[in-house]
Order: sequence, then C-alpha cells, then structure tokens
Amino acid sequence: MPAIPRKNILEKFRDMIERGVPIVGGGAGTGLSAKAEEAGGIDLIIIYNSGRYRMAGRGSAAGLLAYGNANEIVREMAVEVLPVVRHTPVLAGVNGTDPFILMPRFLAELRDMGFSGVQNFPTIGLFDGTMRQSFEETGMGYGLEVDMIAEAHGLDLLTTPYVFNPDEARAMTKAGADIVVAHMGVTTGGSIGATSAKTLDDCVKEIDAIAEAARSTRKDVIVLCHGGPISMPEDARHILENASGCHGFYGASSMERLPAEAAIRDQTASFKDLTLMPAANQN
Repeated sequence: MPAIPRKNILEKFRDMIERGVPIVGGGAGTGLSAKAEEAGGIDLIIIYNSGRYRMAGRGSAAGLLAYGNANEIVREMAVEVLPVVRHTPVLAGVNGTDPFILMPRFLAELRDMGFSGVQNFPTIGLFDGTMRQSFEETGMGYGLEVDMIAEAHGLDLLTTPYVFNPDEARAMTKAGADIVVAHMGVTTGGSIGATSAKTLDDCVKEIDAIAEAARSTRKDVIVLCHGGPISMPEDARHILENASGCHGFYGASSMERLPAEAAIRDQTASFKDLTLMPAANQN
C-alpha cells in the first residue's frame, strides 16, 4: 500500500475530533498484529523496534538498549507489516539520535516504502537523571529527535512525536508536529510490563499541561496519550473523560502484547480443561 497523504489523514482526524470520536493508534510487532488491529478499526499503526522485542517476550524497554540497530529493525519489520495493511496509515518509529544514518535520505526511503509518517522511538525522553544529562552533554540529546521531526514535516510526512513534558511539547509543535503524544512512561501490566507508574489522575494533570503547552504554540495540534498506567480501555476512558485537551490514545503493549498474553493463556487453559472419555466408554 502506498503512503497515505498527510493532508488526508489530518482531514479525517479533525473530522473525528469534531464528531467526538477518539483517535486510536497502535504498535504492530508482527504482520498478524497489524491485520488484527486494522480489522478492529484502528486509525494508525506504528512499527517500533520495541515491537519485535515485545512480541518475543521481552519488555518494551528493550527497544532502548543496544540489542540491535533500531532503524534497521524497523526497515526489516516493514516488509512483514506494510504488505498486509490495506487502508490504515502506517508510521515508522525512527531513532532520531542515530549518528550513522543520513536522516533526510532515510526518511525519504521510508516514505517511498509506504510509510505515511514517523514517530521518535527509541527516544531519549525515556531516560532521566544522570544518564539523560550525559546524553544531552555528549551530542545525543532530545533536540536531535526534534530535528528529525522537522525533517519529516518538510517531507510532508505525518509526524506524531512522543513528548514527556511541556517544554518538549512546545519544541515538537514548533518543529511541525501534527500530533503530540503525551508519554506517561513504560506501560504497566501483563507478565513483562512495568510495575511502577503514575496514577491515572497524575496522568490527567500531566497530559493537560502538555496539551496546553502544545496549543500555546499552535492551536490546531492534536494531542494523544500513551503509556504508564493507561494500559486498558477503561484506563483510556478515564483519561479521555477527565483530561480537557486529549483527543485519543496510542497503544503499543496495550494493543498487541496484553491482548495476546490474555488470549493465548485463556485459550490454552480452555483446552486444558477438556476431559477424556472414561476408558470403558472408548471401546
């Protein structure tokens, strides 16, 4: 499927917002995940390197570590996902701090492959404290991700960056972000999810602050939420009912790992609940 024009995607999303319909995006670590998400009516599909680790039984945070080349993994995953998606925009998670890639050429290649947009993942935004300071001081900071989003915007790709605070929201919106995704941390729940997180009410306050900062820069920017304790539909409902400036939800673990864990476990348990006929009745 060829890339869907950014203008068409945004027209659809603004119509959805006007009608009170939330925008829902989801990560796809396999072609089967992508097909099932599209069948469920998803609005955006995102390919992250973390999807490969997640669906291999590892935590999503593995996508932040040096287990493989993030941008090359996304390129490899594209040949599994893109051919099976029929009408949904597919976005690429791009490692904007990668020093060994010619970013304008790489982004153009992604567009030519059929990607409709990009997101900044892996992201330095998930690091804090001394490690974050070290990245920033040694030329591997979040500003490179802002530059990547600006490059993608210049190529007329849809841009949906993760932001972690109001300052980053303003920077990404100035760079041309169409959608800012308020990231609340690694998703909790399941067998390999994080166990520490903010409360949902904490998230409401942070998302509102991020939305206000983004809209102070450009009024038409769309805001979605992601991660932390927002792992199930009822969690997203709480955010959408209480955050004044949120238009929808992005799920990664929430959209493919958690449902797969539950469905496979329950299906296996159902088979294990079967009983054999007594030996005397098998003759």
